[in-house]
Amino acid sequence: MSGRIVGIDLGTSNTVVCAVVDGEAIVIPDNEGQKIQPSVVSFLPDGRTIVGRQAKSRMAIDPLNTIYSAKRLIGRPFYAPEINLAISKYAYQIVRGSDDNPKIFLRGRHYSIEEVQAIVLRHVKKIAENYLGEPVTRAVITVPANFNEAQRDATKTAGQLAGLEVLRILNEPTAAALAYGYDQQYRERIAVYDLGGGTFDITILELRDNVFEVLATAGDTFLGGDDFDHRVAQLIVDSFKTEFGYDMNSAPGAMQRLKAVAERVKTTLSDQPVASAMVKQMVPGHNGPSTLDFQLTRERFDQACMDIVQQTFVVCDEALKLAGLTSAEVERLVLVGGSTRIPLVREMVENYFFKQPLINVNPDEVVAVGAAIYGFGLEESYEPSEDSGYAPLTSGDYSRVSGTQSHASAPQGRAPLLIDVTPHALGVATVGGYVDVIISRNASIPTRMTRSFATSVDNQEVVRLNILEGESRVAAENRLLGELVLFDIRPAKRGEVRIDVSFEINADGMLNVTARDTVTNQIQQTRLSLAGGLSAAQVSEMMQHDLPASAF
Repeated sequence: MSGRIVGIDLGTSNTVVCAVVDGEAIVIPDNEGQKIQPSVVSFLPDGRTIVGRQAKSRMAIDPLNTIYSAKRLIGRPFYAPEINLAISKYAYQIVRGSDDNPKIFLRGRHYSIEEVQAIVLRHVKKIAENYLGEPVTRAVITVPANFNEAQRDATKTAGQLAGLEVLRILNEPTAAALAYGYDQQYRERIAVYDLGGGTFDITILELRDNVFEVLATAGDTFLGGDDFDHRVAQLIVDSFKTEFGYDMNSAPGAMQRLKAVAERVKTTLSDQPVASAMVKQMVPGHNGPSTLDFQLTRERFDQACMDIVQQTFVVCDEALKLAGLTSAEVERLVLVGGSTRIPLVREMVENYFFKQPLINVNPDEVVAVGAAIYGFGLEESYEPSEDSGYAPLTSGDYSRVSGTQSHASAPQGRAPLLIDVTPHALGVATVGGYVDVIISRNASIPTRMTRSFATSVDNQEVVRLNILEGESRVAAENRLLGELVLFDIRPAKRGEVRIDVSFEINADGMLNVTARDTVTNQIQQTRLSLAGGLSAAQVSEMMQHDLPASAF
């Protein structure tokens, strides 16, 4: 291996890139000194794209051609309920592709969600190259702990399309814990409460010196700061309708403009008791635009948004139950994600965990810092002891690394061991509409589990297995992850051919499936079609074409 490895926190609202430079984890600024880049892409009429703050400023000007919150869509099939919800809320056009994946249609072309995310990744890649003065080709990219196989695979594809070799997909809460506890010799249980722009995760970890063991994780990949923005925007719509008798929901692009206004109001209320905004809108039958002088108090904001925060505690209850702990038994609380700056969120989380969160952790930067430090450890390989029971997840000499703003200091000696868990149970649909669970939820990863299946008819040549994700024993109540197809089954009577199907989850949390005939030991040809993911052929085809030129 050669060249520096960067850590990238690819967020719903913002993206941050970090690298270890001269022994220090540096959150990399752009040429204007800004470390946080909005995850927004705007497509210009001349074929170029603009990314980040410039693109965000066009959300109100050109809502049909400006894409935001793409992370909420990535890796989901078009028929997923979250896609239908996005279609009803987002101004840009989300359509069904021929592969049943969502596509974004604008400027006469269809874009996959992976392509849009790749444009954001390429933007921060360029920022890192300008700062470091060298090419950047390798990265550790973080994802919500609750992301499934298709979402992780799609994120890795986005990295490929951006010209990056993605060495590891790392869970965001684990990265945050790494940045907080690296070489601190802590021996404690911590909760990482991660409320970002579009996703929420709660992860309970136990730190033992430089061992970071995830005890449990749970999350909601469609819950975050966007929901606060939409709630405030709806308050503006209600006020406008009361004063002028006109429903702005019916005005093309109005909600996109209001989202930007709502975000500013929300941000102001984090520091001030009252926020104001002037909203102008053309109303049929009126001469000129009608102007609303909108004011929102923090108290009213709290009342309107309290149920959003309460939804996170349902998820927290779930994680604590899996870990076999109560909230009072958690010794440290780490807040991650820009939405944790909201006073209502901080207050309610403090009350839930009976403790104040750490104040020396930057919630916007800590995930990227942890990813960069992890990436730094991948520079060299090490072999764990044979009796450790764990695969080599990290490596390298961290003795020169120190953290910034997130207490991500370097261990002296052996690299830390990260022991993560799978957030969902994985299994296959069986006769009668039930599920045979192969890998249980909260199983430590890497892991490999095997189940034996038999043919159901004489001389069966093909076996199809629906791979499901979820906790219900009823197949229809789980999410379809994909279909495993086994070809060239040897001719035999029903039940005589037994096939061992093995599910293996690697350190990235990504699934690999193999099938073996138990008599001949022949590995069967398999094809895993991911629901919501792109095929290898589609990825290869997209790699042959450049993404739209960016206006850096």
